[in-house]
Amino acid sequence: MAGTFRFTFGPWNIHEGTDPFGPAVRDGVEFSRKLGLYKALGFDGVQFHDDDAVPGINGKTPKQVVAEAKAMKSALQAQGLVAEFVAPRLWEDERTIDGGFTSNDAACRAYARERFRRSIDIADAMGTNLIVLWLAREGTYIREAKDSSWAVDQIVETLNEMLTYHPTIRIAIEPKPNEPMDHTYIPTTGHALALAQRTVAPDRIGVNIESAHAILAGLDPSDEMGFALSFDKLWSVHLNDQNGLKFDQDKAFGSVDLRRAFNQVRILDRHDYGKGGEFVGLDVKAMRTQKGAVATKHLSNSRTIFLRLLEVSRSLDEARVQALIAERDYEELDLLIMQTLIGC
Repeated sequence: MAGTFRFTFGPWNIHEGTDPFGPAVRDGVEFSRKLGLYKALGFDGVQFHDDDAVPGINGKTPKQVVAEAKAMKSALQAQGLVAEFVAPRLWEDERTIDGGFTSNDAACRAYARERFRRSIDIADAMGTNLIVLWLAREGTYIREAKDSSWAVDQIVETLNEMLTYHPTIRIAIEPKPNEPMDHTYIPTTGHALALAQRTVAPDRIGVNIESAHAILAGLDPSDEMGFALSFDKLWSVHLNDQNGLKFDQDKAFGSVDLRRAFNQVRILDRHDYGKGGEFVGLDVKAMRTQKGAVATKHLSNSRTIFLRLLEVSRSLDEARVQALIAERDYEELDLLIMQTLIGC
């Protein structure tokens, strides 16, 4: 076990506490101040949406976009930080209400592809070759409204266009089965990696696995990670936790199911995750009741839990584990894991 772990989160993870049922409950934090918090919280990199790096991106020329992205890179360097990835934010524009790449409107599809190209430009200017692609609205509320085979073809065409646009860019698809759509076309890791095989550069398509998204699909996050690791396709993770098959809750890592979190840490460590420069990313939200002055604890707490579970995993008597496996005494193995987790 020799995983190398560096941590990131996105600026959206320090937020005002708005939700679909109520307004902000905390004061906003300026972006520059957020950057100043990363190192103090133990983080080395920043996850970006394209318009986190270049606000108002739709109203700017490609030249302006690149100039502002380079300025952001300098701001990161001043804080001792790097950009982990850039993600095109395609789900908030009115033109993507029916999907971006799979919209029934050709003009809307063209907008989504152009926005994707600008995201690649931003990533290039900021010194990262990783794009995270959450296919948020690439699905449907009513199946008769779209042809799912045609929709997958549209996603493949888009990926091919982007892979051709930049010769070294890598795209990590972030699967999610639902929300905001009732059903999305690429709901799991297996779907994403199968999709990669239809592109012009399968070696440049991987995945970003989010714990909650796997749970929403009825899957175990560590198994999804293991599947991707076996293909050398796990290029980022979004760790968090989830209370049942509900909406995407983005709870602090390990706060609901500590054993589930343990197995995520263990699979990453056992397969040397991070050896290729990959980060451990968090996508967690503060509880809405948390006061503004302490509304970053969900981030530092998640990192603390990860590192503590790493210690727990590495402290396991591996010889004993293997002996129990060989004996097929899984009840005793179960007790060993539980005793290790509760410290007795």
